[in-house]
Amino acid sequence: MAKSKWPMVEAKLMLVQKWCRDGLAEDQIATNLGIAVSTLNDYKHKHPEFLEALKKGKEVFITEVENALAKKALGFYYEEEKTYIKQEDGKDVRYKEVTKKYQPPDVAACSLLLKNKDRGNWSDNPMKLDLDREMAEWRKKNESMKMW
Repeated sequence: MAKSKWPMVEAKLMLVQKWCRDGLAEDQIATNLGIAVSTLNDYKHKHPEFLEALKKGKEVFITEVENALAKKALGFYYEEEKTYIKQEDGKDVRYKEVTKKYQPPDVAACSLLLKNKDRGNWSDNPMKLDLDREMAEWRKKNESMKMW
């Protein structure tokens, strides 16, 4: 039987969390750790601290992406910096030009945010939401009937 790589992986839990925060997928993390994806999945089930490191890193990444999407949906100001070189009296002189610009709101980002953050009011298919709610209630009733 092969020797477990868990001790080596356990020593890198902070690194695993960082990789998740940086947006790496689980297969990339497995490659970085030198383990198979199946081993990574096995560690998620056997070692709660490993699963927790993955979750914490992903939470930070998701929050950053949500914030970036919200910024794009609302529009924002930013500064654009241009550097150019001009010849003056036979010498190269560097000039830096800073321009304040405005990125207008992005309709697609608005739509995506609203559909995910306020499904009740912004769903593409409101009838499906109602049906899903009814199915959930039906399942609850059905489960409670099985208990008797």
